[in-house]
Amino acid sequence: MANVVVVGSQWGDEGKGKIVDWLSERADVVVRFQGGHNAGHTLVVDGNVYKTSALPSGVVRDGKVSVVGNGVVCDPWAFVAEIEKLRGQGLKISPENLKIAENTPLILPIHQQLDEMRESSNSVRKIGTTKRGIGPAYEDKVGRRALRMIDLADPDTLEDKVTALLDHHNALRRGYGREELDGAETVNRLKEIAPQILPYMDCVWQFLDDANKSGKRILFEGAQGILLDIDHGTYPYVTSSSIVAGQAAAGSGMAPRDIGYVLGITKAYTTRVGEGPFPTEQLNEVGQYLGEKGHEFGVVTGRKRRCGWFDAVLVRQTVITGGIDGIALTKLDVLDELEEIKIAVGYKLDGMEIDHLPASAPEQARVEPVYESFEGWQASTEGARSWAELPAQAVKYVRRIEELIGAPVASVSTSPEREDTILVHDPFLG
Repeated sequence: MANVVVVGSQWGDEGKGKIVDWLSERADVVVRFQGGHNAGHTLVVDGNVYKTSALPSGVVRDGKVSVVGNGVVCDPWAFVAEIEKLRGQGLKISPENLKIAENTPLILPIHQQLDEMRESSNSVRKIGTTKRGIGPAYEDKVGRRALRMIDLADPDTLEDKVTALLDHHNALRRGYGREELDGAETVNRLKEIAPQILPYMDCVWQFLDDANKSGKRILFEGAQGILLDIDHGTYPYVTSSSIVAGQAAAGSGMAPRDIGYVLGITKAYTTRVGEGPFPTEQLNEVGQYLGEKGHEFGVVTGRKRRCGWFDAVLVRQTVITGGIDGIALTKLDVLDELEEIKIAVGYKLDGMEIDHLPASAPEQARVEPVYESFEGWQASTEGARSWAELPAQAVKYVRRIEELIGAPVASVSTSPEREDTILVHDPFLG
């Protein structure tokens, strides 16, 4: 049996929550390895809707251990609030089934304030962040001034650490014309939240090593999508962490050799939230239809997603950079009523044909998609659980995607319900 990494192959919002939930039935441990509470997952279980952003999707299943790895940045208040919210929906959450790494960096109110200041400033290029403080928290981690989960266990040193952090942040606040902070309120708030979150703290790398050696199956859950990766995404309109499968090891403390199958969650069309290039975006009735039919609104922010045709060029690129072995194709049913469906199979840049998205932001903005058109199937695929239940034209569309991206389809999702899935290959079998 192989440990499985789930990553998004586009700009996020591909439906990872349902797939992770579906796969977690076969797993023993579910691990978040990057991102923060800026990425949300919607899970539909027996008609009940659960929304997670700070916690791994595995918390909705009994008998599974959910883990927040060191590659995540954690807002302690959001973490505790989400636990209480899910408990209110009847879920049982305790330190027995939820653990957070002791070396996980913390998101503090000053990070959210800095995020908001930057996004609201006329002098700074807007990235389209969720203003949750994710980017500034990662900056402090790399700058070696972050507070980490383990610091909450030593209240006597909190004041000195917050003061050192504010030496940096107050300089930035002065630049934005904002009042400086003395840190007392932050220290008090941290001391108040510490008893509520510290029981979940654990030596995660050791826990995962023990689980792996004892034959437990581990599912690694990524947030967002590879096109938002800090290195391999549409920079600078990206997130602040690495999203590719290799980060599952670094962001959890597992060895790369223990990472098995990589499953890329891939939407049957393309969406994006926030700023940045989007070659196949449809600013017309097609884009409006996809948004309405697919209920394309952000789980965390409620922002309307930009919508467009499937871009095989981009997914082929993320299959390579993300180490994807196979894809889980989601939201095929959203295309059911369309008479014509298009796939971008290449690009033109200044009149020349190219086979990948260039790294240059100005060039990314100028690429023009080359489309291949398909006759729509105009029949329902919703709820299908076998190939035989799909219209022939829908199967043809899926097979063409496989050819274009260079990776097989491991499963097809045909509704938000966890069981409405066509399984071609079980990732846990490697």
